[in-house]
Amino acid sequence: MKRLFQALLITAVLIGTNLLAKDDRILIEAEEAVKLIGKPGVMFVSGDDDTAFENGHIKGSVSMYAHHLHHADIMGNMHCAPLFMCPEDAQKYIGAHGIDNDTIVIAYDNFRGPNATGVYTYFKSFGHEKVYILNGGMEAIKKVDPNQQKYNALKKKYKKAKKAARKAKKAGNKDEYKKLKAEANRYKKELKKLEKKLLIVKGAKKVDLGHHLHAVLAPEADIKPKKYHIDMKKIRYDIIAGKDEVYKAMKDILEKGEKSKYVIIDTRGMIEIIGERKLDNVARGGHIPGAKFIEWKNITDFKNKKSFKPLEELQKVFDKYGVKKDQTIYAYCHVGAGRSTEIITALELLGYKNIKVYTGSWDEWGNDMNLPIRR
Repeated sequence: MKRLFQALLITAVLIGTNLLAKDDRILIEAEEAVKLIGKPGVMFVSGDDDTAFENGHIKGSVSMYAHHLHHADIMGNMHCAPLFMCPEDAQKYIGAHGIDNDTIVIAYDNFRGPNATGVYTYFKSFGHEKVYILNGGMEAIKKVDPNQQKYNALKKKYKKAKKAARKAKKAGNKDEYKKLKAEANRYKKELKKLEKKLLIVKGAKKVDLGHHLHAVLAPEADIKPKKYHIDMKKIRYDIIAGKDEVYKAMKDILEKGEKSKYVIIDTRGMIEIIGERKLDNVARGGHIPGAKFIEWKNITDFKNKKSFKPLEELQKVFDKYGVKKDQTIYAYCHVGAGRSTEIITALELLGYKNIKVYTGSWDEWGNDMNLPIRR
């Protein structure tokens, strides 16, 4: 009977993941995603940086910092442009995170969206079909984790008792202080027990992969490296672009203005757009001539802590800036995996077809003295 139950359980898991694998959705909500945590054939991948991952991540997940998915040298040169990484490096990098070609990848970040969409677009560009974005990221998981709710409530009681104990001690009330301190210690022990049951946990371990790459894994996860193969015929060149393609679009925009069949979207903040702030080792600040300025913050639903605003609100954003569905649209940020992919994914959700992320972005354009800029 026990073996029969285990077999049925495994079958149910496989059916669930197979159904998801055939799904053409972009987003997965926390209510469904939470059932897949720790399941075989599923990997949750954080796009946030290493420090953020160490401070909190979905149990059993791995980190692939979106900013580092764009693999350029110190001068911004993309050696396998327009690919985010050269295929051999990407195969090793992905496989080291316990992911193979059949793995269902669920990309996430804190909740904002850019880093999750960076991971999503990275996998998609290499032809990985089973990739989704967790809408609302870790914050959404926290909301559906009953142990997290208990933990949060208990933490408030702990802080309250601890604060009251300090006041009693300061007032010289020894008996009250001892009582409150004991209460706080009891809450602390209960919090420690609950921590082991939470879906959002802390800690990380780093594995050096060479070639300036490393894998960041959850310390509790027993992740074995897997073989990942990139089929060059399946690379999605229809969703990525290099500087030559963007330069051609720029020339057409400067010549035809709003009548151009192209749109270039700068998704960064104004301080970067005007060249006042430069990131990393980029030589020049500014923006691509003719670009429209649509900052990524227009896309995230900050009020409800969701990665994307409702579709009708997103459409209003692009309508406001005259971005049409019959145009070829390029988006860029600093490294092409993050703020620009947030914009591109929003357009994908709205049904836009001719959309591409400029993978080199400002890190490449700003370092190439042959390319024009504006401030």
